[in-house]
Amino acid sequence: MPRLPDIDPATLDPEQKRIYDEISSGPRGKVEGPLRVWLTSAGLADRAQALGAFCRYGTSLPQRLSELAILATGAYWQAGFEWHVHAPIGIKAGLDAEAVEKIRAGAEPGLTKDDEKAVYAFSRELLTTRRVSDATYAFAEKILGKRGLVDLVGVLGYYGLISMTINAFEVPVPPGEKEPFTPE
Repeated sequence: MPRLPDIDPATLDPEQKRIYDEISSGPRGKVEGPLRVWLTSAGLADRAQALGAFCRYGTSLPQRLSELAILATGAYWQAGFEWHVHAPIGIKAGLDAEAVEKIRAGAEPGLTKDDEKAVYAFSRELLTTRRVSDATYAFAEKILGKRGLVDLVGVLGYYGLISMTINAFEVPVPPGEKEPFTPE
């Protein structure tokens, strides 16, 4: 059960309405999940959604690698709404469906492409140990370059914020959908 009531776009103040309209008319096409929570604080919503638009659509990383980083973050935080949205996008972008499922389950995904190995190793290491070893950093930098690494950390940080919002405010998956991190 969500901890905050869902927003009613008809009751938004002018600043909230501007941000709502900006999000819904942009590449996302709709205002859902944590973005709806953020509208409670218009200043946060405005800045976070702009960062999110960059992290999702404007980094130097190909979509497949951005989605891999998003999925690593969503699995780490067990953020069901995030997973529900991004797992299909990641598969459509070229990630192996079996590897995606293994990431969800917390198992080693068995990635075969060097760029995917670099993103996943860097992401998992940073998320789980709060650091990146010299060997992992060097491998990822060789594959992604300096800008790619900076963009990757930005994606991880932004989707950490998304995941924390989902978990703190208990943002549910859409009605009728299965929560991906509930034990069976």
